[in-house]
Amino acid sequence: MNKKIIECVPNFSEGRNQETIEAIAGAIRKTEGCTLLDVDAGASTNRTVYTFVGDPESVVNGAFNAARVAKDLIDMRTQSGEHPRMGAMDVCPFVPVANVTTGDCVECSKQFAGRASKELGLAFYLYEEASTRDYRKKLPDIRKGEYEAMSEKVTRQGWEPDYWSGEFDPKWGVTATGSRFFLIAYNINVLAPHNQAHRIALNLREAGRGEGNPGRLKETKAMGWHVEEYGMAQITMNLNNYKVTPMHLAFEEAKKDAAELGVSLAGSELVGLIPLEAMLMAADYYARRDGLFIYQESQKIKLVIDRLGLNSVSQFIPEKRIIEYIISEERNEPLASMTLRAFTEEVAARTTAPGGGSVAAAIAGLGTGLGAMVTQLTYGVRKYENVSSEMKKAIPNLLATSQGLIPKVDEDTNAFNDYVAAVRLPKNTDKEKSIRAGAMQNGLKKAILSPLSVMNLGDGAWEQMEIAARHGNFASVSDIEVGARALELGIWGAWRNVVVNMTDIKDESWRQDILSQAEEIKDRAKEKCNHILEILDGRAKCETGK
Repeated sequence: MNKKIIECVPNFSEGRNQETIEAIAGAIRKTEGCTLLDVDAGASTNRTVYTFVGDPESVVNGAFNAARVAKDLIDMRTQSGEHPRMGAMDVCPFVPVANVTTGDCVECSKQFAGRASKELGLAFYLYEEASTRDYRKKLPDIRKGEYEAMSEKVTRQGWEPDYWSGEFDPKWGVTATGSRFFLIAYNINVLAPHNQAHRIALNLREAGRGEGNPGRLKETKAMGWHVEEYGMAQITMNLNNYKVTPMHLAFEEAKKDAAELGVSLAGSELVGLIPLEAMLMAADYYARRDGLFIYQESQKIKLVIDRLGLNSVSQFIPEKRIIEYIISEERNEPLASMTLRAFTEEVAARTTAPGGGSVAAAIAGLGTGLGAMVTQLTYGVRKYENVSSEMKKAIPNLLATSQGLIPKVDEDTNAFNDYVAAVRLPKNTDKEKSIRAGAMQNGLKKAILSPLSVMNLGDGAWEQMEIAARHGNFASVSDIEVGARALELGIWGAWRNVVVNMTDIKDESWRQDILSQAEEIKDRAKEKCNHILEILDGRAKCETGK
């Protein structure tokens, strides 16, 4: 997944007025590109935490729209609650989830603060990674004195807000915005009194038992408590950076301490949401530790649920807990999503697309798919146990390549659309002609790079296809023959598309470089295919004794 995903978790100083709470939620829901995941309102704290995700531009818009609604509905002059606060929107962190960096999130926080300050007249402190001043990086330092002290605090030297109009708005107060890492709220169930759960928590949490006696796990907060609802104790934890202390490490370390105390763990509980990466990290750990060969993502998720006991107190439903699954969108792959009959009829229709490029991608994908099939039919079969290690090498790559070629069926057709659109551009003036010519060249290059990517994907599968031919289940020998032929044909078909579309390219250096790459891959495909067929022919002679 290459989609950029940022989580935004604004905390508003209102947890009792349902109309206000819903109005802010509605502003986020209506923001294009934003998905509201959770609204957690607390009456006693008089605070509501909203969690939503989207691409960088969308989450900035979502935060702004929420702040604009809150500005009209929340009045800090009459607000009170148990939770510390300093503004109507008390804090607004941006959190990296997928394909973004902390730096990207810092930029989002600055864009949001700058826009809200200018357009709404609000005041903002930057905190955590967004702040460059050590003494005002931590939220408690900024919030010290709370709302009641802010009107004076913003006038003190060194405490002027990073973004503001210069006028303190008593109705709003002050907001902190910045970037922090994704926080995983995680509870471990302990079949023991809560004081023993707390002993384990003190051993694990970074603060430990106080100065000079730190705990073992960095970026971790923890304490022990008794949960009446579950009838047992828990170690409740905040994992501030799962790349430093991942969930599975926290669980395994707690298990060690529990064993020393003579008590037992009874699974664990995820509170809220989790990034897919954190789950896959745990899966890879347990697969390595236990010597397991698991290559399908769904199986990896099931392994983590089992090893951590995530179903112990409530059912862990991946589609409702893993962020990437929650916001996944239906693939925009009209050709690849067709039935085989419909795709064949579409190709046969009196239209220029889909054409040879889409068919080449489909054929190459079927070829590597046959390789994946053969290797999977070999792995785990007693007769072929001696080649299990070879199958383990081949299966993930062949599956990934086959899956990676599927979207190329649509990509090839879509890639040519830019060129067609460029041809239709106006050409009445010299400037229009120049713009049109440049757009046509860019469109042609895109149409060339698409089949080239098919060639590169297919080219990376030959080693694994050879493993399937040399060691695969001999009962499927014809399948790997067809697979090798199909892969070679798919690469050849993609090469023809590269060559044909290259005719009108003006950039001679680019042209020669791409043609050279494509020619090399095409020749290698023919050589590798012939080699695989020779291997299979040799195996057939050995098997039949002829």
